[in-house]
Amino acid sequence: MSDAASPRRRRSGGRAANTAKRQTSDITQMPWRVPVNTDRPTEPLDGDGVQAVHDGAMRILEEIGIEFLNEEAIALFKQAGCTVDGTNVKMGRDWVMEMIGNAPEKFDITPRNPDRRITVGGGHILFGNVSSPPNYFDLEIGKKVSGNRKQCADLLRLTQHFNCIHFAGGYPVEPVDVHASVRHLDVVFDKLTLTDKVGHAYSLGKERVEDVMNMVQISGGWTDEEFEASPKMYTNINSTSPLKHDVPMIDGCLRCVRRGQAVVVTPFTLAGAMAPVTMSGAVALSIAEALSAIALFQYVRPGTPCVIGTFTSNVDMKSGAPAFGTPEYMRATQMTGQMARFYGLPLRSSGSCAANVPDGQAMWETTNALWASVQSGTNMVYHAAGWLEGGLIASPEKFVMDCEVLQMIQRYMEPAVTATAPEDIAFDAIKEVGSDGHFFGIQHTQDRYENAFYAPFASDWRNFEAWEVAGAEWTAQRAHRIFKEIINAFEEPPMDAGIRSELEDFVARRKSEGGAPTDF
Repeated sequence: MSDAASPRRRRSGGRAANTAKRQTSDITQMPWRVPVNTDRPTEPLDGDGVQAVHDGAMRILEEIGIEFLNEEAIALFKQAGCTVDGTNVKMGRDWVMEMIGNAPEKFDITPRNPDRRITVGGGHILFGNVSSPPNYFDLEIGKKVSGNRKQCADLLRLTQHFNCIHFAGGYPVEPVDVHASVRHLDVVFDKLTLTDKVGHAYSLGKERVEDVMNMVQISGGWTDEEFEASPKMYTNINSTSPLKHDVPMIDGCLRCVRRGQAVVVTPFTLAGAMAPVTMSGAVALSIAEALSAIALFQYVRPGTPCVIGTFTSNVDMKSGAPAFGTPEYMRATQMTGQMARFYGLPLRSSGSCAANVPDGQAMWETTNALWASVQSGTNMVYHAAGWLEGGLIASPEKFVMDCEVLQMIQRYMEPAVTATAPEDIAFDAIKEVGSDGHFFGIQHTQDRYENAFYAPFASDWRNFEAWEVAGAEWTAQRAHRIFKEIINAFEEPPMDAGIRSELEDFVARRKSEGGAPTDF
């Protein structure tokens, strides 16, 4: 633990209540599960193409180099024998591949509720909430506004409620009404008490990362040794494209790595602006940026759980604005999936869109992005629910609408959908009905009808007249109503009273000490 906290012993019975199952509101949803993607991935590159992208990435690392602004990272690269010139680091491909070879292809992250353990890699696909927008929009407010703590907490309640959301990423909206020096303390407290799912720390300075690690450790009642033995949380960083890693993000990752926590490295490359206009060039640049950091982390602690991320899309060449859910975005995600498998690393991608409100554009762009994640063999899908305006707006209506899509994807992956046992082939049922009957009333159907097909909670499958009589709600209006129902019926997941008190005391103490330094 950091010098801000002393070693602790496991609290007796601290997590005993966490295995309780609770269902808030009457909205039908699928049970909690960590789905496995059994489809063969879409692979747009042939073998020569994979080798070409790999060689391009390695040449970038060997001949151009990556700028590391973090002094500790520079010292470590020198120690490892890399070529360092000021902040520029060049590294040989043999060393990079040796380091990358230490990273596990699959690992678990266990939050305070062990029933919410997730597996990253190995064919699993995990969906997370929207993270980090500074603004918020819902139909009741009717306009874009700066985020606040209540809105952030409500989005965390949606994160907990929906079983198709497997991890709680960063702040689902930035609560700008809380001062930046203590914002992480309040939001992480809310996250740990309103959810019992895997959480995240922003790598934005020593104090924030250390505080979050200490709070997560308190929430699970873990000793230092237990916390560091396996991941209980993770951090995600972005490179500063092109070809640069900043000070605080690398610092935060090194702190997490040394305490055994997981790290996700996700270059944010926009083809035509921060990366070459060609998608293979943009992917090669992204791969080089990610591998340079992952190699460093493996050098520091071989075997540390690392995920390679992709956020490669394109800009609108007319305006320069980011575009998401485009054909190029989908292909870049699929190509990066091929490269992740080539390197033996789990993959992170995103659900994203450029739409400003929860409308048709928002859904077709996000659905394109989500299905690209499925096709690429992604293991962690960031921003899978609630993202608008290229990540500048969080929306509860969009969150609910996205969860409908996520449930459909999970249903699509269930083995029962493609089962081929004799009762699934249903020869006797077909024979019974013949050519002049129907299947509604036969026993084969009666035995299976309740769970035979996906049952929506937000979609409306009634005809126009029935929909009109029922109030003629459009999709976003239904989603807003569902959002309100969930919030009104929400119950916090169980937490030991002693652990909650310890978290409260930690937050109060760190606030009295000033929290994290800021420029204002």
